[in-house]
Amino acid sequence: MAERLSAREILALVADEATFRELPAPERESKADGPLGWQGYDAARARATERTGEEESVVCGTASVLGTPAVLIAFEFGFLGGSLGERTGDRLEAAYTHAREHRLPVVPLVATGGSRMQEGMFALTQLQRVARQSALTREAGLPQIAVLRDPTTGGGWATLGAGADVTLALPDAQVGFAGSRVRPADADPAAYTAQAQLAAGSADAVVPPGELRDTLGLWLRLLTPASAAPPGPTTGGPAVPDADAACADPAPAPQSPGAPTPDPGRAEPERAPVPDALGAAGLPGTGWEAVVRARSAVRPRAHAYLDAYFEQRVSLSGDRCGGTDAEGMLCGFGERDGRTVAYAAQTGAATRPAGYRTAARLIRLADRLGIPVLTLVDTPGAANDADAERQGAGAAIADVFGAVAAARTPVTTLVIGEGGSGGALALAAPGNTWATPDSYFSVIAPELAAAILKRPPERVEETAGQLRIRPQDLLELGVIRGIAGHPRS
Repeated sequence: MAERLSAREILALVADEATFRELPAPERESKADGPLGWQGYDAARARATERTGEEESVVCGTASVLGTPAVLIAFEFGFLGGSLGERTGDRLEAAYTHAREHRLPVVPLVATGGSRMQEGMFALTQLQRVARQSALTREAGLPQIAVLRDPTTGGGWATLGAGADVTLALPDAQVGFAGSRVRPADADPAAYTAQAQLAAGSADAVVPPGELRDTLGLWLRLLTPASAAPPGPTTGGPAVPDADAACADPAPAPQSPGAPTPDPGRAEPERAPVPDALGAAGLPGTGWEAVVRARSAVRPRAHAYLDAYFEQRVSLSGDRCGGTDAEGMLCGFGERDGRTVAYAAQTGAATRPAGYRTAARLIRLADRLGIPVLTLVDTPGAANDADAERQGAGAAIADVFGAVAAARTPVTTLVIGEGGSGGALALAAPGNTWATPDSYFSVIAPELAAAILKRPPERVEETAGQLRIRPQDLLELGVIRGIAGHPRS
């Protein structure tokens, strides 16, 4: 079992020294023993206050975390199991309102057993209040980063925890909708842990207490609107000649039919500069050579590009639908020249449905926060096994197409390896896709094309040439905007 820190202890752990300022608690007139007249409820509350020093199960205030101001909401599990009642809802609503009024991110530090039985349905409906406040804050373009402590169960998990934009958890914390006393007797307790939620795609990271302030501070700095504001001129620049001008061009990128009109009241972020090409410099001579180079085991993959592009980065993990695809899709936020850029990068493997759903989640979050997005395309195609179909491959790919098409924030794409059909195209930005000399993009793999055309295997290389899949072919056809490291002809 994880160590159970009090509300004040967790606040001291994450907040910069002497920066926490508690928000005033809203006043509420209550009947004796609460809204249901539950005998002994007032006495139980009084004992909880005497034991913990708190008047309610949450402590709300403002503080800075590694220099980034935020609203912190710390649950006190020692106060009636951190349960939610009407007064808890009052405090949570006031905290979220304060965050919106002052343009601050919200950090729920959750430790709760759920809704307070002594207040019956009045307690349960506080979840609707919390969900409404979370939705308003999301609509205001402010990030919510939850920290799951021990335990995080019931409605608190289903709203403040699972409903956050980013979910961090302390090791071995009990996390799940069902608390320990209401689960089936034969339920595996390992399924109700922070580590299990991470594996199931419902949490982004498990963070040891000693690393929590640094991790939370980095997330806050990367996701707060101030860090996403366009900076002044940057040094270095992309490897593509004219790419600086292209990326800074105030004219909007070509939009697909039906794409949303940009909001004139919203500052438009600069496009992410195109990453340098890390592999071979020369262009492939034939279509088949392009395929061979893209499939080479020694070609740089997504990890190499991300490490070279960002000074530091944090990972977004999981599709919030029960799945992860760490082998096929890397998602997160990074810092480059003082700017925040979101990334969704294929790794060269067949991308699974959970990977597409995670990428869609990433793109929509970046869009709400006004953060530009970089996508790296590298996949032989979407996973096409029976499990992938059962997991909703088509719907997951459609979700990414829709997220890219609807994005108001700039999306920049670099094809770094294989561009295998629709499974690769889903991540490609219309009008702002680039390619490296080590890449190809094709409607279908040459081998499959030859098979469909009933051609013998010895004609696969010829078919690759006919498909015109080399980077220079794609540029000539207008499919891509440029080739990294090569001037436009």
